[in-house]
Amino acid sequence: MDYKIKKIFSPISYKRLFAYIGKYGFKGIWGKFKSGMQEGAPDLHYEKWFQRHKVTPEELERQKKEEFDFLPTISILVPTYNTPEKYLREMIDSVLAQSYENWQLCIADASSSEETRKILKSYVEKDKRICVKYLDENLGISDNTNEALYMAEGEYIGLLDHDDFVEPDLLYEVVKKLQDMNVDIVYTDEDKVSGKKLKHEDPNFKPDFSIDLFRSHNYITHFFVVDAEILNGIGGFRKEYDGSQDYDVMFRCIERVRERNHKIKHISKVLYHWRIHRSSTAGDPKSKMYCYEAGRKAVQSHLDRMKIKARVEHTDMWGMYHTIYETTGTPLLSIIIPNKDHADDLKKCIDSIVRVSNYKNYEFIIVENNSEEKGTFQAYEELEKKYPFVKVVYWDKEFNYSAINNFGVEYAAGDYILLLNNDTELISPDGISDMLGICMRNDVGVVGAKLLYEDDTVQHAGIVLGFGGFAGHVFNGIGKNDLGYMMRARINCNYSAVTGACLMTKKNVFKEVGGMTEEFKVGLNDVDYCLKVRDYGYLVVYDAFSLWHHYESKSRGYEDTPEKQKRFAGEIKLFQEKWGDVLEKGDPYYNKNFPVTVAPFTLD
Repeated sequence: MDYKIKKIFSPISYKRLFAYIGKYGFKGIWGKFKSGMQEGAPDLHYEKWFQRHKVTPEELERQKKEEFDFLPTISILVPTYNTPEKYLREMIDSVLAQSYENWQLCIADASSSEETRKILKSYVEKDKRICVKYLDENLGISDNTNEALYMAEGEYIGLLDHDDFVEPDLLYEVVKKLQDMNVDIVYTDEDKVSGKKLKHEDPNFKPDFSIDLFRSHNYITHFFVVDAEILNGIGGFRKEYDGSQDYDVMFRCIERVRERNHKIKHISKVLYHWRIHRSSTAGDPKSKMYCYEAGRKAVQSHLDRMKIKARVEHTDMWGMYHTIYETTGTPLLSIIIPNKDHADDLKKCIDSIVRVSNYKNYEFIIVENNSEEKGTFQAYEELEKKYPFVKVVYWDKEFNYSAINNFGVEYAAGDYILLLNNDTELISPDGISDMLGICMRNDVGVVGAKLLYEDDTVQHAGIVLGFGGFAGHVFNGIGKNDLGYMMRARINCNYSAVTGACLMTKKNVFKEVGGMTEEFKVGLNDVDYCLKVRDYGYLVVYDAFSLWHHYESKSRGYEDTPEKQKRFAGEIKLFQEKWGDVLEKGDPYYNKNFPVTVAPFTLD
């Protein structure tokens, strides 16, 4: 089922609207509208937002006095190479300004500049926590970083680029997470800075750990902290991955963390500033094309180590990857389609799969539900006669989307199930095989597709908990090729839920969680199912490369009558009672800096 979320200026609060106009003017309102509704980008006034939310001097003083039970030393690795004086000083000064004082700054300097070394020596004399090794030659980014690692004495290692800088509460926030002794990796949100005045822009408000997003690109980047035992245990950085050496090392660290059944924690706060300048990747992505190939190899070698049969391909976006999982054994896929009349839509749906899909081992189970038109039953006969893999089964009770799908699954011969609306149409030839390859992974329980309206704008590209007090689609209404926030409309990633209009799952998982909850007769059954699957320890994956048209609500219409609205209100209440603790915690695949009371990926 599909849900509409409230738009930016729906009646959440007229006071809020007028307050925003007062602060930013009508031009700002238009910017907010564009940022929220077109690309899902954060507020155009991010600079002001950042200044409002950064740590205060008073809070820093409080942090300095806090007594943690666990006081680890964080060794920060920085390879330097002819770093401009301004950048170098700002980087080191940002570490010196930390409210948490138990740190070590390990700098491996390969500079040919005497001025750089003179500056470094002055800092070493100033603070004994700063250690510098002067290299006789530039060994490359990986080996230079390894030289810094050899000096590290801390229990944890952090990675900092020589021309970036951090917030003064960075290490305090990291150590707060490390009070849980099962946490091995911590990462933070970040932004970019540019110009002499260090203008803050392009914030990356990240989700909690998402393996599918990480296999799509290195969304973790900065600031990354890992248990030193893990980093030393994997042998540090590898020269053959120069350009994406951090991506490679993060994959190998993450693998160890998961072997130990320990945790990866995310801090939803911008604590790292990635500087944009002419020679940086942030400033000119094309300047380091070799980085992207090294990144692809990092993902591929990770999959190979995990013995996951898959190949990694570049996309048309710099540094973004498409991981294609093998459909080993070409298992039978049972496609369940509930149907009442709308015979033309049904035939169009089935014909599109038969005509377009390059994956051919499937069956269709049409669940007939009280059709009234004679032509519908004629269409069933034609379909069964035309396609030996089409079966019609009959549900003669009242409409209940959950019960109908549960009934259809009982007839499924396949080990994999695709719940599909009759008003959908397959676009991409590898759409089904791509979803199935993901679904065949041991850690995955549900896969959803990218659904487009008839005009090729996005209808579904993932569901986030909390909107409207329950859940809502993100990226709804953006263009087919629009990137969305942090590219997430165009790459595979994890969500808490996906729409049941096109939802693939394992049959054994479907049985394990008890199928769809029949109390949710029309709405929220798909979100409920996804949350049940997650409760059992499986992932929900959004597949951005499986493209379908979805002629939304053609079959049953919208929630536009008092009776339907009353029924839906009852289902919302039931959902809130059942999943209240999950809603209260917030969606782990979203970010708490984005309020669920405004449009997706919009700052307050």
